[in-house]
Amino acid sequence: MTAEVAVPSRARVGEGPVWDAEICRLHWVDIPAGHIHTSDPTTGQTTSVELPTLVGAAVPRRSGGFVAATAEGFATVEADGSMNIRRAILPDGERMNDAKCDRQGRLWAGSTTMDFQPGKGALHVLMPDWTSRVVLEELALPNGLGWSPDGRTFYLADTIAGEISAFDTDPGSTRISRRRTLFRIPARTGMPDGLTVDTAGCLWVAVWGGDRLARISPDGDLLGEVPLPVHQPSSCTFGGSRLDILYITSAREGLDLSGNDPAGSVLAIDQLGAVGMPSTAFAG
Repeated sequence: MTAEVAVPSRARVGEGPVWDAEICRLHWVDIPAGHIHTSDPTTGQTTSVELPTLVGAAVPRRSGGFVAATAEGFATVEADGSMNIRRAILPDGERMNDAKCDRQGRLWAGSTTMDFQPGKGALHVLMPDWTSRVVLEELALPNGLGWSPDGRTFYLADTIAGEISAFDTDPGSTRISRRRTLFRIPARTGMPDGLTVDTAGCLWVAVWGGDRLARISPDGDLLGEVPLPVHQPSSCTFGGSRLDILYITSAREGLDLSGNDPAGSVLAIDQLGAVGMPSTAFAG
């Protein structure tokens, strides 16, 4: 299993990959640059829009364009890059980070302070009618959202705390309960960042500062690790026509790198023997 560069880039903090099966493209963002990228991994070609704000994630909307998790809260973004802040819910000094839609088309997003203060982060849910609520508080840097194949377990990584939590949930609601620690990553070996869940219910976790991906069972067992040629892998998602190619975003921010270092690019692995679940567009 070898990770190859699929989309060459020098992203400062590449994040939030989501596979768009309708157009066979990968959407992803560069958080501090405010860029939403749409890439064709077969050619490495990318088109981009630039927002006048930080963007933690961008997910396609059923009605077209994107819903974006931004420094202000939640916004719509059209294909030409025009942006409309729909929910300005965050104070100065905070921003949205990772975000992902559940199968009902609701957007779950984590907020954090700019300096990642413990206890100041929160988990939000944006409904299709553009109302939102906080479902979990007392976090630091919420990241790596995902659901089990049956939709009854919700996963969330708190990067600064170094742990991935599992919760019971009802697919028809936004309530989460019975929080328990699924897996911990020792700080000396990296931190859990973005993640995705395969059809077997296993989690694939990007280990920021750890040069690797970790595969974790639904019971919290470490099933294996995949070394990567980047020090700061940030997130991952399955894509391709059979959802059997794992795409991994990465970051250059804070590193002293040579000119040919692949940090900031999107990597791909296509011999994992795992298949992902399709993404869902925002229903708003």
